[in-house]
Parts: sequence; C-alpha cells; structure tokens
Amino acid sequence: MAKEQLIASLDVGNSKIRTLIGVIEEGKNTPSIIGVGVAPSMGLRKGQVIDVEETINSISLSLEDAERMAGEPINHVIVGVSGTHIESFESKGVIAISGEEITEDDIERVLDTAQAIAIPNNKRVLKIVPKSFIIDGQRGIRYPVGMVGKKLEVEALIITGLVPAIKNIEKCIHEAGVDIDDMVPTALAVPEAVLSKRQKELGVAVIDIGCGGTGLTVFEEGTILYTTMIPVGGESVTNDVAIGLRTSIDVAEKVKIEYGSCSLDSASDKDEIDLSSLSKVEDQRVYKKHLNEIIEARYHEIFVLVKDELRRINRDGMLPAGAILTGAAVKLPGIIDLARNVLNLPVQIGFPLEANGVVEKIDDPSYATAYGLLLWATRFESGTGGKGIHLNIGKGWQHIKGWFKKILP
Repeated sequence: MAKEQLIASLDVGNSKIRTLIGVIEEGKNTPSIIGVGVAPSMGLRKGQVIDVEETINSISLSLEDAERMAGEPINHVIVGVSGTHIESFESKGVIAISGEEITEDDIERVLDTAQAIAIPNNKRVLKIVPKSFIIDGQRGIRYPVGMVGKKLEVEALIITGLVPAIKNIEKCIHEAGVDIDDMVPTALAVPEAVLSKRQKELGVAVIDIGCGGTGLTVFEEGTILYTTMIPVGGESVTNDVAIGLRTSIDVAEKVKIEYGSCSLDSASDKDEIDLSSLSKVEDQRVYKKHLNEIIEARYHEIFVLVKDELRRINRDGMLPAGAILTGAAVKLPGIIDLARNVLNLPVQIGFPLEANGVVEKIDDPSYATAYGLLLWATRFESGTGGKGIHLNIGKGWQHIKGWFKKILP
C-alpha cells in the first residue's frame, strides 16, 4: 500500500476481544474500516489475565477474524488498557524560563519536572496528558510556545497501570503473533470515538459501562478534567440476575439481554418469562418485572457512583453537554431515562462517530474503544509506520505538540 497505511486496534475486554483493521488513505485523517474481528474473552477478569492460554487463544481468534475480512495480515496493533488497576492523578511541574520567549525545549523541560514524583514500583506510567499551562500566574494557557514569561508551570494528568497486569497482557499479545505499537488507556481512547470538539469544550462526561467496570472521563474547556474507574459494570448486573432468579450465569446473561430493561414500567405484574426457551436445563418461569427490578437497582447504583465522582470534582449537574453512555452494557431499554434522572444531566448513547468503511459492523456502543484506538493511532502516532510516538514524557515533543493542535479546539 504505497499511499495507504494499515493500522489495527485491539480492545482486550473482559467479555469480548475486538479487533479493527483500518486504512488511512493519503490526505485523510479518518481511517476506513476494512476488517472487524470479535471473540469471547475467556481468560480475563477485571482487566487482568487469569489464564494465559485462554487469553492467547481469544486474542488469536479475534485477530484471525479481522484478517480474514480485511484480506490483510496484521503485524502491529495499538492496544486498549482498562481495568480497576488503572489509576490517574494530577501532577504539576514548574521551571524558570531561560530566554525571553518560551520554546519547545522549555515545554519538554517542564513536562519532565511533572513526572519527577514518587510512583510505586509496581506501577507503570502509561500516559501523561498535559492539561494546561501557567505563565507567571496566568492560567488556562493551552499552547505556550512563543509567549513571553519568566516562570512556566504545567498541570498534567498521569495515568498508571499495574506492572504485572500490563506485562501479562503484553505477553499474551506477543504470543498471539503481533507487536504492540502503543498501549492506550481506554479513558483516552473512548472519547476520541464518541465526542465532538464542541462537547469537549462545553463540558461532558463519558460513561463507559463495560463488563468488568465503568470508566468515567470528564472533559471541560477542550481537555481532560478527570478520569477514574468504578469497579461495577455489566458483569455485576448479570451476577445479580443469576442470584435473584436462582439460575446460571449463562442463562442470566441471555435473559438480561433478551428481556431485561432498566424501566420498572416496561412490564406488568403478570408478564412472565419461560427460562426453558433459553436453556434446556431450566424449567422455571420468572416474572419480567422482578427481572427489571434487579437490573434497575444495579444500574441505579452505577449512576449514583458516577454522580458521587462528579460531585467530588464539583461537576454534579454542571456539564452543559451532559453525559454520553457507551460500552457493551448500555444497550438495555430505559437506561437513558434512568441515567438522566439520577445524574440530572442530558444523556445520550455514544456511537463511533465519523466511521468509514464497513460501518454497519461497528455501529454499536461496544466498538467505541476499538474505534477510538484507531483514531488515536491516526491522530497521535504521527505517521511513524507502526513505531508510534507516544504521549509519554521523553518520547518526543512532536507528540505533545500534536496533542494540543489536534485535541484542543
């Protein structure tokens, strides 16, 4: 492909492993999807590998599925990292300006000082995101190169992951036969897929409800304000259904998907579900309203926890662009109304935006991470032919510069 670049993303989730293959055509900044692969995730829990062989097999199946559709082999992937072991915290750096004008070297120096903090030995820095700069007390500066001042400060967000968890995922991916271009926290990838620049500027929360947990990322004035992981997700809902209906996990997942709702008014007191239609070993009948009560209670808890996080950063009910729900566990009827009532914000479902190619295959909230990873690679890997310049300190100024020019309005 002389004038085209092939890129691939791998979303290693707790329930499914999704692979996307895209082509970046010359002169375009949005990938065209040519391959989609999905396989059950059998060896992970809460974002961590619990069975190496199962994880390798699941990754291989997903990769092969996408390669078959695309008709192209995959050698490199950009990987999404998630799980309750992912943490973020704010850091600040400050330097004295040596010359009259702030240069790119000054930016690199101040970002170096922002990472000069004590990080536990079992943690790895995945990304350092510059939020804004301060020049001689003047706050809210986005791109300070060329400005005049004597003291330059930076406010940055440092995202870390547990070293063993990351190394185990890396090992499984390498054993599946592909190299890793970059490992990107899903908190950074998902917003790329579902948010517009205007939403980021106004103030918006992305609520990514996956199988093992719920990711929350808040944007304001064009940049990330806050991100965290809540250890409650779709798997918790399924477990509740299994316990409440006294059935197996597999049947609970099926009945949740086929009959479940977050609205208590969607079923009458007499509506019943025959579980024998979902499994040969089941013979009981359950009330649909009872199922919905179980589901609604757990999703209500998730949104209350999100609301608590927003209150912690003084953004409870204060985001003009509202909340965007995405992830595999947001497709139940009634979830928008429930979220709107709890969060007191405008709410909508987030689908991958501006997708090209086999769009019908990824027109689903569950593909937000995989597509967001492709967009990340397109916007921030700087055409390095698969090597990638990461948004890590010490990896090069051009990537930091690209962050401000491409993300901030």
